[in-house]
Amino acid sequence: CSLARCQQGDIETAARALDDAEHRRIHVFIATSPLHREFKLAMSRQQVIDNAVAGVQLALRYADDVEFSAEDALRTEPEYLAEVLAAVIEAGASTVNIPDTVGYTVPEEFHEVFAYLKQHVKGADKVVFSVHCHNDLGMAVANSLAGVKIGGARQVECTINGLGERAGNTSLEEVV
Repeated sequence: CSLARCQQGDIETAARALDDAEHRRIHVFIATSPLHREFKLAMSRQQVIDNAVAGVQLALRYADDVEFSAEDALRTEPEYLAEVLAAVIEAGASTVNIPDTVGYTVPEEFHEVFAYLKQHVKGADKVVFSVHCHNDLGMAVANSLAGVKIGGARQVECTINGLGERAGNTSLEEVV
C-alpha cells in the first residue's frame, strides 16, 4: 500500500512505488473539515468532492484496491462527510477511513459518527470502514477499539509502539 494526497503527481509516485508489488493498494486522502477546506486547501465543498473522486479514479488506474481517507473527519459536518464518502464509494473506493486527525474524540463520539455514516452513506454496506486515530489525548486505542466493536470498522490503522506525528497513533501491540 502506498499513501498519496488526492493529487495527480502524488498518486503517480505512489503507483511507481508499487511497481513490484503482487497486490497493490493506493490510499488517497484529502481534508474535509471546514477549517482545512478554508485555510489549508482554499477549496469549496464541491472542489473537495471533485478532487476526492478524481483521486480515487486515478488511483484505480494503477491499483485494484483503493482506500480513501477523509482527513479531519471528526471535525467535518456529518452530512457533508456522508456526501464525500458516498461520492468516493461510487467512484470505486473499496475502503473508507474515518480519521481522528487531531486526536481529540472519545469512544462515544466515534460510535455516533459511525452510526450516522452507516445510516446515511449510500453504498456503506459495500465497503470496509477503517479507523485511524491519533493519540493527542491518550485515546487512540480506546477510540480505535470503539470504531471496531461499536462502529463496525473492519480495519484499524496503527503503528508499532504508537509511533506517529505529534503524540503518536494507535499502538498495534495495545490493540492486539
